Amino acid sequence: MRAGDVLTLTPEGLYCPAGDFHIDPARPTPRAVVTHGHADHCRPGAAALLATPQTARIARARYGEGAFGSVQTLDYGESLRIGDATLRLVPAGHVLGSAQVVLETARTRAVVSGDYKRRDDPTCAPFEPVACDLFVTEATFGLPVFRHPDAGSEVAKLLASVARFPERAHAVGVYALGKAQRLIAELRRAGYDRPIHLHGALTKLCALYEAEGVALGPLAEARLADRAAMAGAVVLAPPSALADRWARRLPDPVIAAASGWMRVRQRARQRGVELPMIVSDHADWDELTETIVETGAAEVWVTHGAEEALCHWCAGRGVRARPLGVAGLGEEEAEAE
Repeated sequence: MRAGDVLTLTPEGLYCPAGDFHIDPARPTPRAVVTHGHADHCRPGAAALLATPQTARIARARYGEGAFGSVQTLDYGESLRIGDATLRLVPAGHVLGSAQVVLETARTRAVVSGDYKRRDDPTCAPFEPVACDLFVTEATFGLPVFRHPDAGSEVAKLLASVARFPERAHAVGVYALGKAQRLIAELRRAGYDRPIHLHGALTKLCALYEAEGVALGPLAEARLADRAAMAGAVVLAPPSALADRWARRLPDPVIAAASGWMRVRQRARQRGVELPMIVSDHADWDELTETIVETGAAEVWVTHGAEEALCHWCAGRGVRARPLGVAGLGEEEAEAE
């Protein structure tokens, strides 16, 4: 195996020399392959963008039609020859349209996983492990302390609080892409059939999910409801909105947050979260390590989080590992995962 044939690291980020393109580049490049639509992976300005059809639609919705020189889409499992490399995209289970990038040359198969999770999520295609020589993994929750509970049990905590405090609104901090739609779907799966109220910043992407066939049930814009009507309501909003005057229109709100970071009690206290919900769209420690084993990779590159801990774990099992420390990855997800 010669990893340098298929992947190397440049100031812009991960680069495939055989195909002459970058993956999730940190700045505009001539050709970018993008794993998913979060802004710390998908940035405007690439002369040519390649992604799944869903990610391409998300990118256009967030940045506008003129944000990229050209856009090419590739369905899951479809192969494309680019230069001396063959590329295909397989589901990453992170958010709608998220993909792992599978790269093959004559000597090496590499998988760039992007962000991924292994838990069931009714709003996106599930993660598919791919055997490879080189595996590039995130490590957002790459410490043994992070072991995520079942999302259903966390949603049950929210619904129990709604029943206990019917006079109060329950305002849940969620990120606009992925987390908002997943939490809505989990509420529906738990039998919650009332309208879910949304901050205006969430409506566009919820509409996009529904256009892609993800049923979210009755939704309403929070700004259109009067204060009395919000009693007992579940309200979803970006975390930043719950810390400013926007939340004051809600009747005595219970401030909640849905994030893997809610495992850290100090972080919940710092953000004024009364009801922490550990619901993550990233793999936890056990899932990260199990995925590395499942790929059979002889070499692992680690980025986007607790890199050293996962590298140490790999070394203890005879797997070559290196931390990448790719600039520009992680800021957005650390804030609002």
